[in-house]
Amino acid sequence: MAAASTHYPWYKKEDTDAFFALFQNNIANFIVIAITMLGMDFPASIVFGQVLPGAAVAVMAGNFYYAWSAARLARRENRTDVTALSYGISTPVMFVFLFGVLLPAKQLTGDTELAWKIAVAACFISGAIEVAISVIGRWVQYHLPRAAMLGAVAGVALTFIAGEMLFKTLEVPVIGLLVLGIIIVGLVARVSMPFKLPTSLFAIVIGTAMAYLIDDAGSERFSDAFTHLGFYPLLPNLAWLEGLGLLFTGMLAVLTVVLPITLYNAIETMNNVEAMEAAGDKYDVRECQAVDGVGTMVGSLFGGVFPTTVYIATVGAKWMGAGRGYSLLNGAVYALATMTGLIAALAAIIPVSVVAPILVFVGMSMIATAFQANDTRYYPAVALAMLPYFANYLMTRFNRGAGEVVSDISSAIVVMGQGAMFMAILLGAMTVSVIDHQFKRAAVFAGIAAGFSFIGLMHAPKLAFNAAPEFVMGYLAMALLFVYFSFQETPRPR
Repeated sequence: MAAASTHYPWYKKEDTDAFFALFQNNIANFIVIAITMLGMDFPASIVFGQVLPGAAVAVMAGNFYYAWSAARLARRENRTDVTALSYGISTPVMFVFLFGVLLPAKQLTGDTELAWKIAVAACFISGAIEVAISVIGRWVQYHLPRAAMLGAVAGVALTFIAGEMLFKTLEVPVIGLLVLGIIIVGLVARVSMPFKLPTSLFAIVIGTAMAYLIDDAGSERFSDAFTHLGFYPLLPNLAWLEGLGLLFTGMLAVLTVVLPITLYNAIETMNNVEAMEAAGDKYDVRECQAVDGVGTMVGSLFGGVFPTTVYIATVGAKWMGAGRGYSLLNGAVYALATMTGLIAALAAIIPVSVVAPILVFVGMSMIATAFQANDTRYYPAVALAMLPYFANYLMTRFNRGAGEVVSDISSAIVVMGQGAMFMAILLGAMTVSVIDHQFKRAAVFAGIAAGFSFIGLMHAPKLAFNAAPEFVMGYLAMALLFVYFSFQETPRPR
């Protein structure tokens, strides 16, 4: 007699914590997008009427799909503890599209509407490229060591999430440290909050109340919050089609930015799916890459200009014990918040110092998983794979001025930060191979690094032949070294 199927709930209490973590993480990106584009003189009609609704459609479509995918996995494995994949806009990719696509398009055309349409077309192409990449996604996942992939993700978590959000946490120590304490007690030590409230909700309520009590959040926040309230319908448009014509007639150089960042986005999805497998939920990486590509294309049909990805916060949601409800709620709330302008209102009302500690926990959980999911002998590979993102973080924050700003520290920071994801994974993969005494395999990874450097995917500002010759020679020297030792040593079993 067949065993009775286990009921997989639509929503549970733990989904609330995960919802706030994912929602606040995405909302931070949305607000950065709005502030940056308005600062570039893009009109509010494009920012709030086109770009954010398009991004919301992509986020909604992806989250709904991954909630369905989680239910499918739960049925197949007869489990109730399956966590849906988080989905949103990748922070590094967002900055690249802001300053590598939108800004150059505006500078060259002198027209914000034309620049927006070019960016929409670039986003559509990025999605199509990721769908194509999905064909080889599983093969890449199988051949890249887990320590290398998770180490690269941990580098992102340490710098862009846990590190930066800890800075934000301590900007107002009275609030930030109190909320951080609540997060550590509730989410790390798993102690129940008063009135059985979800930890994230309790932290936001207490932190926001404290902000107003100490007058850190004044009444002007409310007036700012309601400035852009209105109705912004989620409607498709033909901006992507018009943008394709503009892109291929006068802005073809933009594609040299789109291709490498799309490869990065596909690898980020692969890494985060790998992290979820390590945490207990196995999803098909090829399917996820294809879904991310389709989601990006769907968003561009509605005016969005930012590619989407399986989000790095997924493991944090897994740690919280979330199911599929947080993903469903996130998609629905984003659609509503974008259509009404509530995203800007919420961001103005809730201080950053209240939200930041929640994201510190997300980064902490990602870093911890990178080590917990690997044998102790691979810890050096994980640590090495994390390091390139220190350089990438500085580059991202200083944008085009990074070379001048950090020159007194080291001339290698900028070139190390270019293509940091590729550098992190390949260095980590070399280290794992050497630890296993598989020197020929290490030489292959060093050869790939040399090839990437030659065409500009690493250590160069753009795609070009012989883009980083010194790094090409350096990686080839490493390859020769590994080949030499391959004739001296017997490989260890992995």
